[in-house]
Amino acid sequence: MATGGALSARAARLLGLVVAAGVSAIGCGGPGDAVARSTPSASATPPEALCARLVAHWSREVLDSGTYGDYQSMGLSNGQYEILRTVVDAARAERGRQGAAAADELIDRQARAGCVRWYRSGGPGKGPWQ
Repeated sequence: MATGGALSARAARLLGLVVAAGVSAIGCGGPGDAVARSTPSASATPPEALCARLVAHWSREVLDSGTYGDYQSMGLSNGQYEILRTVVDAARAERGRQGAAAADELIDRQARAGCVRWYRSGGPGKGPWQ
């Protein structure tokens, strides 16, 4: 029976993430392992750093393409999307004044600052659709 073709690259990545999440959720061990799995490790990336990486990535994508996508399809919250819009507006102006390299640096700087500010004031969950 034919399957209808190969998976797209995006579908394959998503499938890989789902499988990886399922494997890590299943675990193997006794009752003490549940506590160990639920406790964040010291090496976990802080949420504001993850936010900054996501916002910077999508800011570059939007700046290069000239069009905004849906924040949910980007994997962003509404608050992160607001940061992205501010960053892209500033990066467009900077690119016009100083060039692409200056805009690229501005994206990193403003994404980091916006996410730090956002998490300092509560981050996601602090109000509707935030």
